[in-house]
Amino acid sequence: MKPISKIQAVVQCKCPRCRQGDIFSGPLFSFKGQVTNEYCSHCHLRFEREPGYFYVSMFISYAMNVAEMISISVGAYILGAELTYENLWVYVGVIIGGVFLFAPFNYRYSRVMLLHWLTPGLGYVADGSESPSKHL
Repeated sequence: MKPISKIQAVVQCKCPRCRQGDIFSGPLFSFKGQVTNEYCSHCHLRFEREPGYFYVSMFISYAMNVAEMISISVGAYILGAELTYENLWVYVGVIIGGVFLFAPFNYRYSRVMLLHWLTPGLGYVADGSESPSKHL
C-alpha cells in the first residue's frame, strides 16, 4: 500500500507510525467515533503511551477552543452583531453554540496532534523494518 503524507495521516486520524491503522473506532460525528482504539490495527502501536497520557491533549483542546471562540466572535462582529452591552447575550450564545459544535472535532484532533507532533520518539517507519515491539 502506498504511504500517505503526514498531513493526510493527521486529517484522516491514522496511526503516526504506519499511517495505515485508525486511531479512532468510528466516524467523527458518532458516539462510537469518539472511542480511541487501544492499539493500531496494522502495526500494533499502543496509542496511550502511559497511564494518563491523553490528559495532555486537554491543553491542546483548550488552545483550539480559545482560537475558535475568538474566530467566532470576530465572525459575529463582521456579520453585523454590534459590540454593545445589549448584544452581550448574542455573543455568549453564539460562542457557547460554537463550543458545543466543535467539541467532537477538538476531542479527536487534540489527541491526533498529541500523537503526531508532540510525542518524542514516535515517528513514521516507512518499510516496517523496525520491530513493532520496540515501540510499544
